[in-house]
Amino acid sequence: MQLHELKKEYKTKNKRRVGRGGKRGTYSGRGLKGQKARAGAKIRPAIYDLIIKIPKRRGVKNRSIFLKPAVINFDVLERYFKEGELVSPQTLFDKGLIKKNRGKLPKIKILGRGKLNKKFIFKKCQFSQSALKKLNIKK
Repeated sequence: MQLHELKKEYKTKNKRRVGRGGKRGTYSGRGLKGQKARAGAKIRPAIYDLIIKIPKRRGVKNRSIFLKPAVINFDVLERYFKEGELVSPQTLFDKGLIKKNRGKLPKIKILGRGKLNKKFIFKKCQFSQSALKKLNIKK
């Protein structure tokens, strides 16, 4: 056996220069040129710019403290309710006289416009001064 007849037991691997930051070859999965191919490339998402352009509401974030009660007058109660019927936020909502506010029934305030000839049962209602006078209730 001579020197030129010797064969290698294992083939030698060719060492390639690999791109930085990965095991994916020269470009490391970044494609070719461009902003995204560069080191430290951070592209700002477009949604950020849209958020910045939207006008923001200033002031108190929790407005539930300042929610105004739904107001109902005596003349409306006379028209929609029968004698001795219960007047509550739920019954007013069922008859379509008030709307829900953020998915909840609002507080109710009874005002004194009109005459009250029928008797009602009030539940979870606030009253104005003029309404209390017409009902002959002293606060």
